[in-house]
Amino acid sequence: MAVSQNENVTWLTQEAYDRLKAEYDYLSGQGRTDIAKKIEAAREEGDLRENGGYHAAKDEQGKIEARIFHLRQILDSAKVGEAPRTEGVVGPGMTVTIRFAGDEDEVTFLLASREESGAPIDVYSPKSPLGAAINGKRIGDKASYTLPNGRTNEVEILEAVPYVGN
Repeated sequence: MAVSQNENVTWLTQEAYDRLKAEYDYLSGQGRTDIAKKIEAAREEGDLRENGGYHAAKDEQGKIEARIFHLRQILDSAKVGEAPRTEGVVGPGMTVTIRFAGDEDEVTFLLASREESGAPIDVYSPKSPLGAAINGKRIGDKASYTLPNGRTNEVEILEAVPYVGN
């Protein structure tokens, strides 16, 4: 399953789309019904200012609504199929191997959306500082990006091939 995202389109495999759609359908239907019942049951226990069950249920409702909103955004911009990819060019849905400047170790990861939960390798977001710096680069290119501590790091692209899954 490969999931990748650029600025306007989220590319999903059919499996990933179906999984996210099923989660959305459950949360926006039965999930909302269940949390409403919890809130009502807690409300009947009395004073809401000191009712831990009520406050916990309201917090859970907020999390469910946020997840529904996030899923809706993903599904609205989703394209089912493979992201356009060119071997040798870094982009979403590609397995990328890099080397950090001053280090001989190589690091291989999938450049994809965080919704990619089943990949057997590390997943880096195209929107992360490293992902954004290498996106569109070719094998042999170097890219610099800023670390959270403000320092700059440089990497060299060693390989970029389409992700083929397990």
